[in-house]
Amino acid sequence: MRLKFAALALAGSLMAGSMATAAHANHHEGGMWVASWTASPHAPLGGEGPFAAASYDDVTISQILRVSEGGENIRVRFSNRYGQQPLHIGQARVVLIDDDNNEIAGTSRALTFGGEASAVIPRGAPFATDAVALNVPDLARMKVEFYLPDDTGPCTCHLTGTDTLAVSPTGNHVGQSWEPVSTANHRAFLSVVELESADALGTIVAFGDSITDGVGSTPGANRRWPDILANRLQDAGLEYAVANAAISGNRVLSPGMGESALARFDEDVLSLPNVEYLIIFEGVNDIGNRYGPQRGGVGGLTIDQPQIDVPQMIAGFRQLIARAHEKGIKVIGSPIGPYKGASYWTEEGEAARQAINSWILNSGEFDATVRIDTAFADPADPAAMRDGYHMGDFLHGSDAGLQAVGESIDLSLFAAE
Repeated sequence: MRLKFAALALAGSLMAGSMATAAHANHHEGGMWVASWTASPHAPLGGEGPFAAASYDDVTISQILRVSEGGENIRVRFSNRYGQQPLHIGQARVVLIDDDNNEIAGTSRALTFGGEASAVIPRGAPFATDAVALNVPDLARMKVEFYLPDDTGPCTCHLTGTDTLAVSPTGNHVGQSWEPVSTANHRAFLSVVELESADALGTIVAFGDSITDGVGSTPGANRRWPDILANRLQDAGLEYAVANAAISGNRVLSPGMGESALARFDEDVLSLPNVEYLIIFEGVNDIGNRYGPQRGGVGGLTIDQPQIDVPQMIAGFRQLIARAHEKGIKVIGSPIGPYKGASYWTEEGEAARQAINSWILNSGEFDATVRIDTAFADPADPAAMRDGYHMGDFLHGSDAGLQAVGESIDLSLFAAE
């Protein structure tokens, strides 16, 4: 979207060049829809404790987010995937905001559903708004605001929002000035922001767990590693949207905090528009929970520890690769990151990590690989994260660690001709 003043020469491998050619060939005249922001929903995690599901009744909520690729038309996808009852949205709008969260004059747009101002979303369903014209710059910040007139029940939420959700006093306050009665950092019912861009090259999906989801990063600062990647792509003139489809606590094979990667893949990846590349960085929760010490409930939530093994993990990755390839998506894999020092690290788990990582790097089944693991790793002890690169738990990245990861990814993988 932004005017580029110089051409960027990127040296890449033949594989990277062929991947870029495929992406460029799929660009078409008249604009391309891309998933410029996503928050993958998960089932409610109980009614008590730090993971208790929120519910809303006769209030307006607003959610702040930052898109990656800009565009000229916008639509929003809501989700009632795990709702116990239909979800009533009474009114909705979107508005661009500046760095101080002030609304930018002239950018407020009403969101409609088949021409109507309200919608009833059935249980288990996604629901998209109509497209509306709005000139959205690359990396723009915006607020999505909507009124919930009825009791929603436990929400279809995304726990790690890394930005502000605000709840109004009672009533419909869409488009009005109001002070929140409460705030939170989760996402409620909001799953995808799509933009139609005249120069978009496609969508890149980052698929993973809490490390990709941004646990440990500064809330509201857009410092998750997919955010850093999006910044670099735009600076390089590579007009890709970056969709963060991570869920904290996620596993490849087993449910827990969200459905397994295998179970949610169709909805959270394949349903997104014009996906060209998929970056998979996941698996530490599978092996950590499998080989780590037996644990009780964490924050009131009990996570099972199924007896999975290395061949089953490899089979799971192969399924993701095959399903993506069926849709023409190039799959970039990263070895599982270092986690020595984390509460569920063991020597047995480390051996499993090394075996899985050897397959990821040497099997040739991914279209390309990136080294998120080594970007985090301590050079003196590669089984552990570098000092200052984690939030103190030897598992989740700090701002510095996530910056290093985002900067480590070779942009020639995505270079357009």
